[in-house]
Amino acid sequence: MNNVNLISLLAMALAGWVNRHQQAIIDYLIAENRIFKQQLNGRRLQLSDNDRRRRAAKAKALGREVLDEVANLVTPDTLLAWYRNLIARKWTYALKRPGRPPVSEEIVALVLRMAGENASWGYDKIQGALDNLGYTVAPSTVANILKRHGIEPAPERGKRTSWRTFLKAHWDVMAATDFFTIEVLTSRGLVTYYILFVVHLATRRVHIAGVTTEPNSAFMIQVAQNLTDEFDGFLKDYAYLVMDRDTKFTLAFRYFLEREGVEPVRCPPRAPRCNAIAERFVRSIKEECLERMILFGERSLRRALREYGIHYLSERNHQGVDNQLLEPSNVVDFHTGTIQRRERLGGMLSFYYREAA
Repeated sequence: MNNVNLISLLAMALAGWVNRHQQAIIDYLIAENRIFKQQLNGRRLQLSDNDRRRRAAKAKALGREVLDEVANLVTPDTLLAWYRNLIARKWTYALKRPGRPPVSEEIVALVLRMAGENASWGYDKIQGALDNLGYTVAPSTVANILKRHGIEPAPERGKRTSWRTFLKAHWDVMAATDFFTIEVLTSRGLVTYYILFVVHLATRRVHIAGVTTEPNSAFMIQVAQNLTDEFDGFLKDYAYLVMDRDTKFTLAFRYFLEREGVEPVRCPPRAPRCNAIAERFVRSIKEECLERMILFGERSLRRALREYGIHYLSERNHQGVDNQLLEPSNVVDFHTGTIQRRERLGGMLSFYYREAA
């Protein structure tokens, strides 16, 4: 046997061994995949887009008949669908939008802010203010932004004053009022009590204006008289009183206030935040005090209101005023000495301070 024939024979033997070895590897991988598929128990295999692309490319090279034999984790149809998607992505490219590029979100936000904070500013005024900040836009761009967000031009917008602007302009001479209810245990069972309070917006000072089971017109007129008393009325130094559209704030009540120099300001319809400070007080007194107590009779209720009112004013830190006390006593100035705890309502309300040395 010559050398050529010997080499051919050896090559054939080696090729046969390689084929048998590759087949053994394939058989092992098929068996392993079937085990994995059984363990999935019908659950979908979570694959990334990159995983799908790699498997799709390999699947196309094998062909449908081979895939029918070896594909276990997913079906051949799924693999070929991934491959078609791979081809589609190759030929998909982002088309550039015709016309000018869109205005940045930063500029849009600035336009809306300037229009909201300056009711009399027109398109040119806003465009000039943007130019001062280094943003180059046309007045028509400003107009389109405002129109897209439903904001009227300056002549119409300037005739209206926003609720926030109105509050800030009259902050020091404005108070707000509201009702809240609490259930009190009496000899007649549970009775609903209505508590009317007034809060000064600038300082957050709160005054309990009335406690009743029947907030009728006579009760409201008496409250109005007390609030506007020329000597000790809570509203004697205020010009406005914000209130919601509750029917308990009757026309007679509002007329009495106006006659005494306090203008009633009713919240706009569908404006849930217009009386936010008053609503925050209701949440505070209920969560921190009243809802944690069983109130036995009106006397118990009035005591709880009085004690919480003192705590709220001089012993409770308020986030709305930089987490400070509204009316701190002189004990907060002591930075040395023994730390003491002042308790109210059996320890439900606490205040810590240093005893004077």
